[in-house]
Amino acid sequence: MKPASFDYYRATTVKEAVGLLDRLGPEAKVLAGGQSLLPLMKLRLARPAALVDLGRVTELAYVRATDGRVAFGALARLDELLSDRVRSVCPMLAETARHIGHTTIRHWGTVGGSLAHADPAAELPVVALALDAEMVATGPGGQRVIPARDFFVTYLTTSLGPAEILSEARFPALRPGTGWSFVELARRAGDFAIVAAAAVLDAAPDGAVARARITLGAVADRAIRCPEAERMLEGAPGTARAFEAAATTAAASLDPPGDVHGSSEYRRHLAGVLIRRALGQAWQRATAGGR
Repeated sequence: MKPASFDYYRATTVKEAVGLLDRLGPEAKVLAGGQSLLPLMKLRLARPAALVDLGRVTELAYVRATDGRVAFGALARLDELLSDRVRSVCPMLAETARHIGHTTIRHWGTVGGSLAHADPAAELPVVALALDAEMVATGPGGQRVIPARDFFVTYLTTSLGPAEILSEARFPALRPGTGWSFVELARRAGDFAIVAAAAVLDAAPDGAVARARITLGAVADRAIRCPEAERMLEGAPGTARAFEAAATTAAASLDPPGDVHGSSEYRRHLAGVLIRRALGQAWQRATAGGR
C-alpha cells in the first residue's frame, strides 16, 4: 500500500527542525531512519499531515563515550551499538543490538528513532529502563533531560512535547561488579520479541545483591520495571532460589496482552522464565567483573 498524502520538509539543523515542528503543530512527525514510521504509514496505521526529515541534521549523527557514559545523537545508527567503542563502555548495548531487526534495518534505523517510537516490544526501551538511561529533549524552550522511567508513557507514546525532538540518549558505563543480561524470545531472528527481559545487578562484597534492576518488554503498553521483585533481591544472596522467587513475584503481577503469537497466560509464564535466566546471567557477570 501507499501512504496517505503528506507534506514533506527537510531540516538541516536542530533549530530548523524544532521550528518546523512548532509551526506545523502536533500532526507533524519526525522522520529519522524511517524503519518504524514508514511501514506504519504504508499500512495507513499512521497518517501524519507532515514529515520533518532529520536525515541531513549532521550535528545529531554522533556517538560519544565520555564522562562515564556513552551518548548517542538522534541520528546515530543502530549498528553503532555493535561497535568496539560502545562495547567497551556498555557491553549490554552491544549484546542487545544483535536482537534488533536485521543488518539492513540496523544500518538505516537510528537509536533516537527506536527510543522515540516507543514500541512496547522493542529492545532498546527495555535496556534504557534497566540502565537508568537519560533522554535529552530539544524544543522551542531549549533542552531538558528526561529519565528513562519518565520517558515511555504508553503504546507508541513518549513524554516528548509536539515540538520537541529526542536529540540525545545517554547510557551509563557499566562498572566492575555490575552484571547485566538481555534475553528475549521471538518467532524468528530479527522479529520483535514475544517477551524480552533485562537485568542489571550490582554485587556487594559479602555476596549479596546490592542493587537490582529488572525490566520487561512486550508484556504491557510500554517497557516496564519490576520494582517489587527488585526490592526482594536487594540485600538477598545471589542464589538460584532468590532469583526464582523474584521472577515468580514479577510474573504474577503481569497482565500481558494476548495475540496470534502468544496468549496472555503464555506471555506471563515466559516472562518468569526469561527473568530467571536474565538474573542468573547477570549475577555470573557481576561476580566475574561484569564482562
